[in-house]
Amino acid sequence: MQDRADRLRREGRTIAFVPTMGFLHEGHLSLMREGRRRCDDLVVSIFVNPTQFGPGEDLGAYPRNLKRDLELVEQVGGDAVFTPSAEELYGKNYQTYVSLEKLPSHLCGLSRPTHFRGVATVVSKLFNIVKPHVAVFGEKDFQQLAVIRQMVEDMNFDVQIIGSPTLREAGGLAMSSRNSYLTAGQRKSALCLYLSLQKAQEMVAADIRDVKRIVEEISTFIRSFPETQIDYVAICDPATLDDVDMIQGPCLMALAVKVGKTRLIDNMILKP
Repeated sequence: MQDRADRLRREGRTIAFVPTMGFLHEGHLSLMREGRRRCDDLVVSIFVNPTQFGPGEDLGAYPRNLKRDLELVEQVGGDAVFTPSAEELYGKNYQTYVSLEKLPSHLCGLSRPTHFRGVATVVSKLFNIVKPHVAVFGEKDFQQLAVIRQMVEDMNFDVQIIGSPTLREAGGLAMSSRNSYLTAGQRKSALCLYLSLQKAQEMVAADIRDVKRIVEEISTFIRSFPETQIDYVAICDPATLDDVDMIQGPCLMALAVKVGKTRLIDNMILKP
């Protein structure tokens, strides 16, 4: 992969990169189309990264279908797929990790304390292997996108980070590989995330700016759906992810909710 990247760069060709954990859906394909539009060569990685899963999380159960994934990448016009093994990326004496000081200590990082260390580490490694000019990430994983942007700035990676809008299923459920875990009944309950974001935006539009009130009403609304368990409902500064008390400008509303055993996330910028 590195040899291929070096050759392309010598030839003056630009490389777009979309890192994934596979089990691709239309959301992933939209990232690939964006990369395809921006560069000469599109590289996709498929790697279920063990270092971003905590104890008891779904590493072993994470859905996989490499044959179908390769067919989808080919349909979108991908030029290469990089599918390393965990042994290739993390040798038996592996001991180097990338950690951020502040951004991971919010939102998903509170219940998944090692997650963003794993994300930052594997993305750093993939950048060094694929050597892209542009990398495309989904805005559904807002905190992940913020972490990667900060890491790229702090570590002087020579790569442009592009955020691509969240794609949704009919009804508004954000596309995710983990949606495959949901039963038909749970899918109905899972719509509470998107409906909550819309409800919060309606409250802000009605000049309700008190974050505590909004969070309490939204939390009650989510709990009214069967099989839901809230991890967090937060309204924060989009740049720092610090909590805010009053909505005075655009703020990020982010949700993490378990529906049955499936943890789902979503977000929206609330605009007064």
